[in-house]
Amino acid sequence: MQDKPVALVTGANQGIGLQIAKDLAAHGFTVLVGSRNLERGEAAAKELGPHGHALQLDVTDQASVTAAAERVSNEFGRLDVLIQNAAISNTKKRSGQSVEEYAKTTRPSNVSLDEMRAVWDTNVFGVLAVYQAMLPLLRATPGARIVNVSSGLGSLTTNSDPAFAYRAIFGPVYPASKTALNALTVAMSIELEPDGIKVNAVSPGFTKTNLNGYSGTETVEEGAREAVRVALLGPDSPTGTFTRWENETIPW
Repeated sequence: MQDKPVALVTGANQGIGLQIAKDLAAHGFTVLVGSRNLERGEAAAKELGPHGHALQLDVTDQASVTAAAERVSNEFGRLDVLIQNAAISNTKKRSGQSVEEYAKTTRPSNVSLDEMRAVWDTNVFGVLAVYQAMLPLLRATPGARIVNVSSGLGSLTTNSDPAFAYRAIFGPVYPASKTALNALTVAMSIELEPDGIKVNAVSPGFTKTNLNGYSGTETVEEGAREAVRVALLGPDSPTGTFTRWENETIPW
C-alpha cells in the first residue's frame, strides 16, 4: 500500500474529468485516469506526469469494472477519492441539432426507450456498478470520499419553478438521469455515514465539453473546481450535499 493518497476519476480522458485529474495530481494525489479507451486514457495520463496512471474502465461493462477494481487493489492497495464523472448526454442527437430541438424529441410522450436506457446505463447504473466494485477499497481507506458529478438540470425543485430558464429541456434522458444520480448520492451517503465516508454531488455548471458539443459558457478549469474542492474537504465536512462553485447549495 503506497503512502500517497489515490484518486480515481471516471471518464477522465477528456473534458472536466481530465481537468479534475490534473488538479488532484497537483494536490499530491496519485490519479487513476479512468477511460473506456485505454489509448486515450494513456495519452491523458501523460499530461499528468508521473502522478497519472491510465485505467481501462467502461462503466457499462461489468467485466471492465471488476478488472479495474482488481487492478486498483493489487497495484495501489488503497482508494481515497472516487470521482464519478463518466457521463453521456445522448446517443441520437443529430449534428447541428440544438439542445432545445433534441429535447423536443425526448419528451415523455415520444422518447425512445433505447435512448433513455443507453444514457441511464452510463449515468446511473454505471455509477452504481463502479460504487459497488470500489467500495471494499474505499471502506479500507480511512477518510475516503465519493464525489458524484451531477447537473443542476437534474434538480426537481428548480425544474418545478416556471421561471427556471432551462425548464423546457427537462426530460427523461439526460436531465432525469442526473435526478436519479442525485437520489443515488443520498442513498450512498446514508449507507456510508456509519463508515465515515462522505458522499456528495456537485454540478460543474454549463461547461464547454464534448458532452454539449462545446456550447457551454464556462471553461473546464471552472467546471472542475467544485468537484476538486469537495474532494479535498476534511473529515468534519458534510455528507449528502449537492453544490456548485463555490459551496452554493443546489436544491434537490
